[in-house]
Amino acid sequence: MTRRADFLAANRGLRAPMPGFVLLLRDRRDGDSAIRLGITVTKKIGNAVIRNRMKRRFRALAAAALPDKGVAGADHVLIGREGGIERDYTTLAAELDKALRRLTEKHEAGETSTPRNTSRR
Repeated sequence: MTRRADFLAANRGLRAPMPGFVLLLRDRRDGDSAIRLGITVTKKIGNAVIRNRMKRRFRALAAAALPDKGVAGADHVLIGREGGIERDYTTLAAELDKALRRLTEKHEAGETSTPRNTSRR
């Protein structure tokens, strides 16, 4: 995914927060069964080297997990969290599997969005 509108639409979908990242899932309902991936790592996380390293890890994790455990016809967005780069790769992989399992169950149950606290701090 490259368009900002796609990321904003995914933000209104299902959400699974994990210690190293947040996984967003949104069913596109456009008849296309392709699994799309978006990755976001903000400047708050670190400099360009750290952000790119984190994105490479996310791409590798997604390439391993999404074909088998992802939701067909849905957008999956990984948002990097502070401390995610220090986490062990196997720990991140287990967290991604857990997040995908949780969101797949919610998706199959018919939920379309996760209620969030919208109040600002």
